[in-house]
Amino acid sequence: MTSRIVVALRVKATPARAFEVFAQEIDHWWRPDPLFQFTPRRPGVPAFEPGPNGRFTEILPNGKVFEIGRIRAWEPPSRLVFGWRLRAGPGHRGGGQVRVARHSFPDQLFLRRHAEWWQALLGSMQAGLR
Repeated sequence: MTSRIVVALRVKATPARAFEVFAQEIDHWWRPDPLFQFTPRRPGVPAFEPGPNGRFTEILPNGKVFEIGRIRAWEPPSRLVFGWRLRAGPGHRGGGQVRVARHSFPDQLFLRRHAEWWQALLGSMQAGLR
């Protein structure tokens, strides 16, 4: 199952500054949510590897790098597109669909909760622009 969540936020910053904070300072504004974990371990530090075909990663407390997803478009300062996967349940592969089943959320509720989390994340990023 592939789903798309669109969340937007207007900020008082140049596009270059907004891109920089989002992509290069993600470790300052990212707030993990236990509902949307990438791995079963303690949350690590998220990071983007710049450029097309770069990775969206989480550097775990033990130093291992977990690939969350791939960058699909890296066009500073106007566009960044990336995919990600969530932690799957025991014995499962994939992410979002299994996570929905694990929490017994209907798809629409899961997507709404995920969008709310991203709204909170972007609010945290906005605070970093000040």
